[in-house]
Amino acid sequence: MAYSRLLLAALLLSGLTGLTQPANARHWRDEAPFAAIQTVSPTCDNQDFLSKQLAFENGGAKADTPVHICGKVLAVSPNAKRTRSGWHGYFYLAVSPSVSIRIVSGLDEMHAPTWPWVSKGDQVEVVGRYYYDSIRRQGVDWTHHGTGRSWHVPGYVTVNGTRYD
Repeated sequence: MAYSRLLLAALLLSGLTGLTQPANARHWRDEAPFAAIQTVSPTCDNQDFLSKQLAFENGGAKADTPVHICGKVLAVSPNAKRTRSGWHGYFYLAVSPSVSIRIVSGLDEMHAPTWPWVSKGDQVEVVGRYYYDSIRRQGVDWTHHGTGRSWHVPGYVTVNGTRYD
């Protein structure tokens, strides 16, 4: 106990006050507080999504961004997968004839039946967070009603007219 007080006093006297402050954990995806609240289009806007994707691929800032996209389901992972943030279902959505995107649904957070509740060929509309880590690591998540400290836009998935949030 006396040793730790002596060490603290030595640090303070040497000007290293930053070492005496507790460290705050930060997730690698956490962004700075929103300077301006982001919003999402009230209707499907695949062109907006494609513009954001192209900007990211060409070296633009890779901040997570809200999107409202729609299209036909190309493929579905039949089994839900457990990750550190809960159970997730995955499917691929065609947003243009040549572009598809991975949709990640947080099943613990959604009001939906047992996975899979989407099938190949279904017409789907998605509101969520577009993330771009690299050309091979991108997708849309936060497709559920919940929001959090790092994300404020409630998402949803509408499958053939049935909305799941």
